[in-house]
Amino acid sequence: MTTTVVSAPGKVLIAGGYLILDQKYTGLVISASSRFYAVIQDCQQPGQAGQIIVRSPQFIGAEWTYSVTIHDDGTVDVSQTSESKNKFVYYALKYTLIVASERLSSVGSARSLRDSLQHGLDIAAVGDNDFYSQQAKLRELNLPSTVASLASITPFCPQDVRLDNVNKTGMGSSAALITSVVSALLLRFKVITREEFYRPDSDARKLAHNTAQFVHCFAQGKVGSGFDVSAAVFGSQLYTRFNPVLLDGLMKGGDVSPMLPLSPALSPGGQWDYRMVPIQLPPLVRLLLADVSAGSDTPSLASKVLKWRQEKADEADALWAAIDTSNQTLATQLRHLFDLHERQSDLYASAVNRMSSAPLSEWLGGATPSERSVVQAFLDLRKTSENTRALMRQMGKAAGDDVHIEPDTQTELLDASIAQKGVICGGVPGAGGYDAIWLLVFEPNNGTSEPLSAVEKLWEQFPNVSPLLATESKDGGAKVEDIDKVPGLRAVVQIRR
Repeated sequence: MTTTVVSAPGKVLIAGGYLILDQKYTGLVISASSRFYAVIQDCQQPGQAGQIIVRSPQFIGAEWTYSVTIHDDGTVDVSQTSESKNKFVYYALKYTLIVASERLSSVGSARSLRDSLQHGLDIAAVGDNDFYSQQAKLRELNLPSTVASLASITPFCPQDVRLDNVNKTGMGSSAALITSVVSALLLRFKVITREEFYRPDSDARKLAHNTAQFVHCFAQGKVGSGFDVSAAVFGSQLYTRFNPVLLDGLMKGGDVSPMLPLSPALSPGGQWDYRMVPIQLPPLVRLLLADVSAGSDTPSLASKVLKWRQEKADEADALWAAIDTSNQTLATQLRHLFDLHERQSDLYASAVNRMSSAPLSEWLGGATPSERSVVQAFLDLRKTSENTRALMRQMGKAAGDDVHIEPDTQTELLDASIAQKGVICGGVPGAGGYDAIWLLVFEPNNGTSEPLSAVEKLWEQFPNVSPLLATESKDGGAKVEDIDKVPGLRAVVQIRR
């Protein structure tokens, strides 16, 4: 029995919150090492032709059954036969099947789609532990809130709640879920090949991206910026959104008309005008995330910021221009650090090793003459990040007394965190609020973990704060996996609840 597995990473938007909604601006999004997995196999029981079962075995009652009919003219009907519903799963199945049927019919291979469903399909969708708060699990196991403790928890740990009741960490689980399911289905139905999908700039990957973007927008009932899906498909990047008008015709009326083909609208190229420039964090720098158990109403924050921008356009435009300049500078400085490592890797490493255990006041003064350019580059990065933080706080205050983009409690946590030895900079991700922070910390190659340990010790003083395991993804965006090479994946897929 052939198994198709695709994973897609979560994300952290470290620059570009709110601005990323406008095509004039870009966002800097880092893909995380924590991933969502879609595992597709034939159904194990006979007589299930045309049936697709989708399961999320980490949760109670998370199983959805669908009946699929492929008509002779290539049209597709998908009906749900289970009582519980999941619109993200349903639309991912329905519209990927329609795209597959249209594209296969155009090359005379429509029958292959029906053949792919002759035994039915079983799809298991699971997420790494970081997508869900593990604070309760750590308390249950009487473990401290450290990265080492999180690493000791069983992979794909059962949540023992219904999906609607889980505490998420804001890493883009819905975008990663949809991207993994859509990509796995396109591969399973042979609409795209593994060889094509492997290439980051291939039409196969772009088709998966466009389809996942549409499904995600349709399931949410609005056309968002799309940065989370783009990061799930392509990895860390500077992202400029697509024109939302692209999906207007498909989004109207509550469902896509069978008379309106999807494939032309979602095909690579054409009107899809998003821009994606790959980027990565400099070597010996670790992304560190905190799960803060105090959620934010992100849609409410966004609506208030956009209302302010509409009512006070001149003030908002000037502030957004300043924020964008700071964000662009941040991206340029990250690239510069990467280039410094490429040119002088030993010098770069020695500077990082020294800064990792030194207070900020000694970074430059204790540097050798040859290290000063590296140290200054990190100081510049820190200064730019702090400038962006200040401008984002200014925007929150301008938008209203209750628009807490960086709330006082987060400012206290961030200021204390950034003051630790070996911490470069940090902020609140995305739209901000109370539920998370990100840091960039040194990860020296001398075998010490002093910066991480210092932050963990500090966070012990904040009862609602816990680190996450995630770092930056070294594997880029979505990728094909071997089920037996992902620890715990085969075991969790076999669970029936």
